[in-house]
Amino acid sequence: MPQQSLLLSPIELRGVRLRNRIVVAPMCQYSADNGLAGDWHFVHYGKLAVGGAGVVMTEAVAVEARGRISHGDLGLWSDAHVEPLGRITAFIRAQGAAAAIQIAHAGRKAGVQRPWHGGRPLGPVEAAAGEPPWTTVAPSALSVGPDWPTPSELTAQEIAELCEAWRLAARRASEAGFDILEIHGAHGYLIHEFLSPLTNRRTDAYGGDREGRMRFALEITETVRAEWPADKPLFFRVSAVDGDPEGWTLDDTVALAAALEDRGVDVVDCSSEGVTGSPVLASLDRPPGYQVPFAARVRSETGLKTMAVGLIVSARQAEAVLRRDEADLIALGRELLYNPQWPLHAALELEGEAGFEAWPRQYQWSLKRRAPWMAKYKDQIEG
Repeated sequence: MPQQSLLLSPIELRGVRLRNRIVVAPMCQYSADNGLAGDWHFVHYGKLAVGGAGVVMTEAVAVEARGRISHGDLGLWSDAHVEPLGRITAFIRAQGAAAAIQIAHAGRKAGVQRPWHGGRPLGPVEAAAGEPPWTTVAPSALSVGPDWPTPSELTAQEIAELCEAWRLAARRASEAGFDILEIHGAHGYLIHEFLSPLTNRRTDAYGGDREGRMRFALEITETVRAEWPADKPLFFRVSAVDGDPEGWTLDDTVALAAALEDRGVDVVDCSSEGVTGSPVLASLDRPPGYQVPFAARVRSETGLKTMAVGLIVSARQAEAVLRRDEADLIALGRELLYNPQWPLHAALELEGEAGFEAWPRQYQWSLKRRAPWMAKYKDQIEG
């Protein structure tokens, strides 16, 4: 009989109990109307909850309109956004999953086309179609690259206003019924832009050495944690390395993680890079699980729980990461787009016929009856 799976075992984070360690990673759908969730989002996230994930996390949800990556991004900058999201969280929770939200600001990488249109900065063509560009903001007036607009450098007053926007977004997330909140501090978006010396050239309290560059991230975290209910866990997504010798390093990430723990963060979600270019359109020429060592080191050196993400594709691969104590949670992205029932299939792979207990009762009773027939005629079925 297969041993009990760690991947499929419950875990408690503050007052939230997860049915397993599988998390739906944030994946933009570019399908919102003025930041409002619609039927696509309801079906998309609902399908993933039915598919057996322990946590269903939204895409990056903008704390203000100018913080959207594209015109199609979800938002949480007004009370009008709460009700459509609440419909989604109610369904997710009814399926036994925890509902999570990632709140974000795209900074200088805001205002771009949807990726299937090219992922370039918005211009006259999009403006003529009713989706005009807007002025982006960043810690320093440095563009992403050639043909990208130069962002406006944030003033101290604007930074304070952004903290308030994050606070209000956290309040609305709670009102919408989310169990977990994640702060997006990765992939070259606004918080990451403050952290990285490649994008932060400020000489005031929000720039300079690592302590100064961490200030914005920590102020946002303090603000959000104070607003977010004490019995609900707080995650923070970080790009553990910039992939540039002059940029943010893993040593920096370990130091940041320790400071985040002091401010009430429960899990560090370890991604990487993105400070230049588009992480959405980045190359996939990486080995499986290439970011797992980042989660492992943060976990080992700080004692914080971590989430591993990035080209984790098989149940046994995910199980091995947990058994090696390299992470506490496993986030999947594209693999769940390819197979939304990946967690349910993982249950069968890792626990045998007992894995059917993880399946929705609407499916379970019938598929359990079919299983002996599938085994009997396996050779004929597979040709």
